[in-house]
Amino acid sequence: MKKVQVHPEAKAESRGAFDRYWEQSQAIALAFDEELRRAYRQIRTRPLICPPYIHSTRRALLSRYPFSVVFRERLHDIQIIAVAHAKRRPGYWAKRL
Repeated sequence: MKKVQVHPEAKAESRGAFDRYWEQSQAIALAFDEELRRAYRQIRTRPLICPPYIHSTRRALLSRYPFSVVFRERLHDIQIIAVAHAKRRPGYWAKRL
């Protein structure tokens, strides 16, 4: 298994989403966090199961929340590029590549 490296802006996006959900309900926020962790585990253990996406990336869709985890597999690691809300413009994170 390759090591997973999370881009600082992706960390900020996931934290921002968690905080917004926390304001609504602690249970909702914790469920979001668990689903995000599940997506990270899937990316780490089976990255090719995630479909190809734009700019030579792949993405894992969260099932209960309108977010996807955009990542790319590199030689020695996997880089999480974005935790993107479904309403955001696709590819807004391309400058992070």
